[in-house]
Amino acid sequence: MEYEQLLIEQRKAKIEAIRALGVDPYPYRFDPANTTREIVADPERFSEQPVSIAGRLMSIRGKGKTAFAHIQDAEGRIQIYVRRDAVGETPYSIWNLLDIGDIIGVKGPVFVTHTGETTVQVTEFVVLCKSIRPLPVVKEQMVEGERRVYDDIRSNVELRYRHRSIDLIINPEVREVFRKRSQILQTVRRVLEDRGFVEVETPALQRVYGGANARPFKTHHNALDIDLYLKISPELYLKRLVVGGLERVYDLSKNFRNEGIDRTHNPEFTMLEAYQAYADFNDMMALTEAMYVESCLKVNGTATIALQGREINLEPPWERVEMVEAIEKHAGITVENLSDEELLSMVRVHDPDAPPVLSRGMLIADLFEYRVEKELTGPVFVTNHPEETSPLCKASRTRPGFIERFEPYILGYEIGNAYSEMNDPVRQRQLLEAQAAHREVDGEVPPVDEDFLRAMEIGMPPTGGLGIGIDRMVMVLTDQASIRDVIAFPTLRPADARDADTP
Repeated sequence: MEYEQLLIEQRKAKIEAIRALGVDPYPYRFDPANTTREIVADPERFSEQPVSIAGRLMSIRGKGKTAFAHIQDAEGRIQIYVRRDAVGETPYSIWNLLDIGDIIGVKGPVFVTHTGETTVQVTEFVVLCKSIRPLPVVKEQMVEGERRVYDDIRSNVELRYRHRSIDLIINPEVREVFRKRSQILQTVRRVLEDRGFVEVETPALQRVYGGANARPFKTHHNALDIDLYLKISPELYLKRLVVGGLERVYDLSKNFRNEGIDRTHNPEFTMLEAYQAYADFNDMMALTEAMYVESCLKVNGTATIALQGREINLEPPWERVEMVEAIEKHAGITVENLSDEELLSMVRVHDPDAPPVLSRGMLIADLFEYRVEKELTGPVFVTNHPEETSPLCKASRTRPGFIERFEPYILGYEIGNAYSEMNDPVRQRQLLEAQAAHREVDGEVPPVDEDFLRAMEIGMPPTGGLGIGIDRMVMVLTDQASIRDVIAFPTLRPADARDADTP
């Protein structure tokens, strides 16, 4: 840490030296007319006309009157060649005050070195930002035209997640993940809007939370002197809009759940929820397939993905299997032949603290989670869940005691949730009040939302509803093993003074 502080002080001194030469190291703007990608793709095109690019210095080598360096912009890296007699005495003195990590703009013609590397011969350059904190030292070399990194920052996940700026600078593949995330969001919106859906916004601060079983984050509004909760789901608000005549609506925004953190869960996450009047869960299956395959084609150019070493084809139609059939197929257990006590005994193998008061339906759902989920390569829709798993869903038309709900799975990831939505207002009240009776023993059960029930009493048409976890969608389509790799700023414990990851 003392050595790093010494480097910072040295860089601050260089800032003053640059200013002493009459140059502002933090100017207002620069016009990069070109990108590294277009220049490297067709260097001959720029051999006789100067290019103008800007980027961060990633390497500097050379002494005396000449130097080579690499600068990196949003699209890649390119080599630059700086000669004192080409840029002038004073500018070259400024050049000698630059460090790796500084941002510069350069202009000049392009040539290809005898080793085949595209290079900008700098005729002028401008300092755009003099950095004071050094980047981590990363060893790299080019092997047969491919950049290979050693001592990669990727191995230090704490540093990567806590200091995403450094991660993005050092690892171009990380920048690519976030570019693809943006493309996926755009594609999801396009698929919905092409089908007549309207994007709406639902409150992030809610007086009564609901639409899912989850612990909320709680806050207080001083002016109104009321407690409010961060949204755990937009469902109950979106259904109000369907009641009001917006027959195809969606909300693509952040949800917040005060729950554990693991490779597929972050307390703050991006969720799509969409509701279509006069539809059921079969229509939502088709919508899920369309969003996934079109997003995959957009970011990967194919409907086949490589995920954690497995090849998976996302072309529809996806497999459909009922939950009890999946348990029999993958775990060899026929739940119809088991008593509640036998089911509880099987669940307790994985969850020794499972309470004996669990309903039969919840035992079936837990057994599926523990024994089957990880076996589902997919893509597959697991349909007809036990009725106890949700009070917001219509009863199954084919299997008594179950509901028309599905969850899609890909390589063990549960990537969504969908219902043929309950629209019987009398039955809806009964189910929500029965669920709320368990709030004292289950802290994830939401309260009854009377405003929502009032809207339901006005009348909601038959409706299909769908929730898709966008972060998990990005994980699947970019082959990332952790949700933290697709969220720019994941939730982390505070770093204490002893953390070795602090750069």
